[in-house]
Amino acid sequence: MTQTTPILQIENLYASASDIEILKGVNLTVNQGEIHALMGPNGSGKSTLASVLMGNPIYRVTEGRILFKGEDITKAPPTDRGAAGMFLAFQHPEAIPGVSVIQFLRQALSNRTGVNLSVLELRLKVMEAMKELGMESSFADRYLNEGFSGGERKRNEVLQMAVLQPELAIMDETDSGLDIDALRIVADGVNKLTGPDRGFLIITHYQRLLDYITPHHVHIFMDGRVIESGGPELAVKLEEEGYDSFRTVLT
Repeated sequence: MTQTTPILQIENLYASASDIEILKGVNLTVNQGEIHALMGPNGSGKSTLASVLMGNPIYRVTEGRILFKGEDITKAPPTDRGAAGMFLAFQHPEAIPGVSVIQFLRQALSNRTGVNLSVLELRLKVMEAMKELGMESSFADRYLNEGFSGGERKRNEVLQMAVLQPELAIMDETDSGLDIDALRIVADGVNKLTGPDRGFLIITHYQRLLDYITPHHVHIFMDGRVIESGGPELAVKLEEEGYDSFRTVLT
């Protein structure tokens, strides 16, 4: 059997902000075709990990390294990481007045691939992706996230993934603020994007998102590090027993 290089390798990663250490020795590997769920309480450092993986300059890596497809990207700027095939779906996507969804996607796709599609070529590509995701075509001409509901903002990020085709999608609390119908729609979109060449790291507080997206691996994240890993049954245990049942690992 041929051994493939993992999409993502996080090795003994420490990171801080304003001299406060937040990540404290994170180790995690995501292989092709895998969906990983990272679950932890508020303040555990989950969103910090997502930001550090994408190179947010607010955070400083003090030890360890990040490998993407075998390449050390620990010091790479965010634009290089995005162009290489990494994508971050934000917990609270920002609105950009005056920039339409399709204009944003044209620039993002150009940065991702180095190819400048014509307006018509891009529109056809976006319309095809929107049809697949069950989205109204008028959505493409609205200003990015301006006046969008929480569900629309999250569906827009799924659309971005469908167009940009990243090899690693990091989803930071995608279920935050969604009602059950919006959650199902977003989860269905994510499931349509899974594949043998793509990895997902889904960051969440709760089991409910995992009722619709089945992970291969679940990691419990507390105090800036992974304290336990397992399969989907670990998320079920967390739902039944809460985070307190895992706190003994920290003592």
